[in-house]
Parts: sequence; C-alpha cells; structure tokens
Amino acid sequence: MPIVAQSTETTDWVSRYADEVIEESERRAPGKPVVVASGLSPSGPIHLGNLREVMTPHLVADEIRRRGHEVRHLISWDDYDRYRKVPNGVVGVDGSWGEHIGRPLTAVPAPKGSPYASWAEHFKAAMVEALGELGVEFDGISQTEQYTSGTYREQILHAMKHRGDIDAILDQYRTKKAPAKKQSQKPLDEAELEAAEGSGAAADDDGTGSAGYFPYKPYCGDCGKDLTTVTAYDDDTTELAYTCTACDFSETVRLSEFNRGKLVWKVDWPMRWAYEGVVFEPSGVDHSSPGSSFQVGGQIVGSIFGGKQPIGPMYAFVGISGMAKMSSSKGGVPTPGDALKIMEPQILRWLYARRRPNQSFKIAFDQEIQRLYDEWDKLEGKVADGSALPADVAAHARAVGTAAGELPKTPRPMPYRTLASVADITAGAEDQTLRILSELDPTDPLSSLDEVRPRLDRAEAWINTQVPADQRTVVRKEADTELIKSLDDQGRASLRLLLDGLDSHWSLDGLTHLVYGVPKVQAGFSADATPKELPAEIKVAQRTFFALLYHLLVGRDTGPRLPTLLLAVGQERVRKLLGE
Repeated sequence: MPIVAQSTETTDWVSRYADEVIEESERRAPGKPVVVASGLSPSGPIHLGNLREVMTPHLVADEIRRRGHEVRHLISWDDYDRYRKVPNGVVGVDGSWGEHIGRPLTAVPAPKGSPYASWAEHFKAAMVEALGELGVEFDGISQTEQYTSGTYREQILHAMKHRGDIDAILDQYRTKKAPAKKQSQKPLDEAELEAAEGSGAAADDDGTGSAGYFPYKPYCGDCGKDLTTVTAYDDDTTELAYTCTACDFSETVRLSEFNRGKLVWKVDWPMRWAYEGVVFEPSGVDHSSPGSSFQVGGQIVGSIFGGKQPIGPMYAFVGISGMAKMSSSKGGVPTPGDALKIMEPQILRWLYARRRPNQSFKIAFDQEIQRLYDEWDKLEGKVADGSALPADVAAHARAVGTAAGELPKTPRPMPYRTLASVADITAGAEDQTLRILSELDPTDPLSSLDEVRPRLDRAEAWINTQVPADQRTVVRKEADTELIKSLDDQGRASLRLLLDGLDSHWSLDGLTHLVYGVPKVQAGFSADATPKELPAEIKVAQRTFFALLYHLLVGRDTGPRLPTLLLAVGQERVRKLLGE
C-alpha cells in the first residue's frame, strides 16, 4: 500500500518545495511528467555528502508522487568526466592508475579485485545498491553513453556555433577576484574542480586556448586523454582540429560525426537542463559563489540553449561525528553503504528528511548513534500515540516509506544500545544473544532473533567495525577476590542487597529498579523514591556503587548499561563474580 504522509502540506520543507515544483512544472511543460535531477561523479567512493544531492530531489519527487503526479527523478552519472587523480585509500600505494589520469572514468580499469569493467562502474554499483536499500526510485543516465552515442550532437554543434556568446558570458567572471574561502565551506565537488582547474598545454578547462575559446574538449584518438587543445574549427564543415600535449598526436575530424569528447562542465550542465527539461535540482554550497557553474549555467541555459534554470536550494554539507569534511577524491570517507551497515534505511532517510537542505548535520558513526536511535524510537512512540508535531510526523512518514510502500522494518525494535551491548558481550553467539534478549521482558519473551532483525545486525556491525578494541566489553573469568576482601561494611552490604534481589528482579526493568534502588535503600529511603525526594548525595552513592559493579564484572570503571550487562552475564555467573 502507498504511504501517505499525513498533514504534510505547508508543514515541512519537502511539501513546500513540492508545491513550488508542481506549479513551475505546469507553467513550463503543462501535462508532462515533472522532472527533477541529481548529478553524481563516480570518480571515487560516493560519500554521504553526495547522498544529499540525491535525497533532496528524491524526497520532493516522492511527495509529488504521493499527490498522484507523474515524476521522473534523473540521476546523471558523470562517468564521462576525466579521471583527475587516484583517491587515497582506494588502490593503496600502487601507482599504476596514475597513467590513466585524463581519460574518461569509464575508460579507467576498476580497482584491483573488483568484478566491474571500469572505475566508474565499480563506484556506481555501490551507490546503486545503497539507493535500492533506501527506496530511491530514479532513472539513471550515463553521460558516457549519451556523448559516445551522439545523443548530444545537435547541442554540441549549437554550442560551438555560439562559442563567442558563451565566451562573453564566461568573460564576465574571469576578471573577478574569487572570494576567500570560508573555513566552514564544503570542499568543491569534482565537477566544480574540473571547471576551475587546468592550465598550460592542456588548455584551460573553460576551453580557452591560443586559437580562441571552444566549449568542447576532445579525448585524444591515440592516448585517450583529454590533454588536448582545439586549434581550429569551421562552422560550415564542422571540421575540428586538435592536438594532444600528452602524446603529440593531432588530427582533424568532423564534429558532426565525432563522438569522442564532451562539452566543458560550465556548458555541459546547462545544456542538460534544457535537454532534459529539469525543473528542480539542488546544488552544493560550492556552486553559490560568483562565477560558479550553477550561476554561470543560469545565464547560459537561457541565452544559448533556450531553456530555464531549475529551481532548487543550495544544500549545506553533511559531516560525520569525529571526522573532517568529506571529499570523495581523498578516499576513506563513509559512503551510504557504510552507513547502512550500522543503521537501518529508515534512520538514514530520516536524517536527510528532518533537516532543511540549507541546514548542515552530522551522521553518527560513534557512540552518538545510540542516542540517535533513542531519539528515533521516541519519535515512533509519539507518532503512534498522536502527540508528535506535524512536521515530525511528515519527516517520519518520509523516513519509513515512499509512495510505493513501506520499507522493510524490524518487527520488534528493541533499543539499539541494548542490542549493541548484548552483541558486544556475546561476541555474536546467537544462542547467548537469544537467551539474553528473551530475558529482557519475561512476560513477552523473544522467540527468534528474526524478530529483532535487521536492527540487531546493524548494532552488531557497529560494535564490530566502529568500537575500538580497548572499548569492547570483556567479562571477567574469575572473581576479583582481592577487591571483594578490601570492601568496607557498606560495600559488602550493597552487594548483598543486589544479590538478594536478583531472583525477583531478573528482567530489564526489574534490574534497572534494583541497581538504582540499592543505594537508596542503604541511605534509608524507599527503592521507589523519585529523584525529587532524594538528597544530591544519593547520585554520588549510585555512581560509586555502579563503578564497583563494573570493576567486579568487567574490570573497568564503566561499561554497558548495568541491567543489560547483568542479564548478559547471567545470574549464575553474576553471583560468582560478586563473591557469593
């Protein structure tokens, strides 16, 4: 059944953009499908920052579908871009890929061990798989296929014919001093770098050489690289001459029959807007400065190609807890696939849906992921009982499913931090995991681990891949008799109270009540006393008692939540380690 986001109109940023896009689409192309677009460069791992380029139009497109409109979400794979450099962390120290710099990404071999035919296909495949898990429906367009099949031939010839007009637009920005980069600015993306860099023998990447400006760059017919300079072009015959500074190759071709090259980026992007009829496409903050490809493209699309610039927000960067800003060319940054190993698709969708595009946010790979899941579970409860705010209800609906239906979910979503603690203690032993989880609520015991999957699998993956070895929990094999002997009367009495209550409190809620209640009882209060009824000293006593239990059970000051730890260790072993 399709998911209907309840009361979304005017309550969240997605609905507001959907209103605007539907209205604009009817004005531009009445009766035709609404077209939204994203662009991704498979130049390396496509990271979680790049995912915002997809999720922003996806969420808007999905809202439009929910309202019954036909919509196409195009993802242009910029796989005909040049291979700029070998990303760190992808192929190690092997320099053999350096020889491919300047060739199309689809002409570069895939990293060693990959089953895919090219560099572009290797990194594209990982993103396609992640988008499938996230429920993102899209039409993929390979720019290699578009250019090499001659699809854009008319547009290329048109741009070359109007090269003087394009040059005049670009010239407005060439003499302007670029603004100083802000410390918080997201690194330029691959396309913007390609547009900004390049000089010397390869000609400027805006297509300017000694023979004048040309908005088209051929790939060399000998070495296959784009280190070429157009030396002459005839509008009537479409004869184009170029030379390659990498291998000294030169040739003259008829551009009306030639398919081995592409428009330079600042012309290519607006050409595609017009060709596809794109109404909505967001862009990163790197495109917001004067002379950036988005701003220049806004002028070129209308005056050269007779189209209109898409509407769409500039989106802020996405960070990772404890990590620097992401750049796919540097490698080693988390991808959507990495995130989906430790969190369910609903959570990742929610992170992008609940923040306006111009708001930056972080994705937690550290301990914050436990707090994030707590927040999500609390929201689920509020949505279920009708107490959530309308905007939160909308973000939740966009997270749990699409217009096509709900995403697969965990049937019985136990707290992530609990599952992570159990996975940590049991080291993945399924029989022990089932025993512990079944004891969390004796009135409704778990019958199969399938009930807590895939959340359990995500929590286990987080423990195994993101928690350092020195922070993992290792339960003592034998009691610390020296520490037990050194305890004063109050310390021994606290252990006795705990041990005496284990039988009657052996559940998650019961043990929570017990471990917090022991210091209260020792101080002369009821175990049910609320914090308002207790002096501040009780908190100190509780921390001291907890530290003692951690030392006796795992040999450290801290560890997983004590009720979960006690259940995981098992009553018989707890009694042994506490000196009974």
